[in-house]
Amino acid sequence: MGDVTPANDAERQAAVQALESSFSELMTVFRRFVADAAERVSPGMLPATFKALSVVSRFGPMTLSALAERLAADKGFLSRAISELEEMGLVARTPDPNDRRSRLITVTDLGHERLSEARAPHQGRLYEALADWSVDEIGHLSTMLHALAVGEIPGRR
Repeated sequence: MGDVTPANDAERQAAVQALESSFSELMTVFRRFVADAAERVSPGMLPATFKALSVVSRFGPMTLSALAERLAADKGFLSRAISELEEMGLVARTPDPNDRRSRLITVTDLGHERLSEARAPHQGRLYEALADWSVDEIGHLSTMLHALAVGEIPGRR
C-alpha cells in the first residue's frame, strides 16, 4: 500500500462507504430470497430455520454445536429450529459415531427435495446476472469476496 495522504484517505473512506452501500443492497435482496424460500419449504417457516436447513444440506451431517458455530447463532434457538425441522421430516438426528454423547443432524430426502423446490425460482438468477461477465471477472470477484470474508489481502496467502 502506498503513502496514505488525507486525499487518499478520504478517497478510501468514500470507496469503503460505497462498498458498504452495495453490500447493504445485496443483503436486502438475499434476505428477501431467504424469506421467500423459507415460505416455500413450509408456510410460516422462519428464515433462520431455513438457513439452518440449508447449512446442514450444504456442509453435510453436523452436530448442533457445529451448526451454531457456523451460523454464529444461539444454540437454544437452533435446537428448537432443528426440532421443528425434524417434526416436518426435513432432518433426522442420529448418534455421532465419533462421540456417542452427541447427535448428528442430517437432511432427509424430503428435506433435500423441499430445498430444491424452494430454491428453483431463484436458481438461475445469479447465472443470468453474470451472463455478460467473463469467466475471469467472475473468478476475480470470487477471489476478492473470499479474501474479504476471511480477512486476507487478495492474491496473498
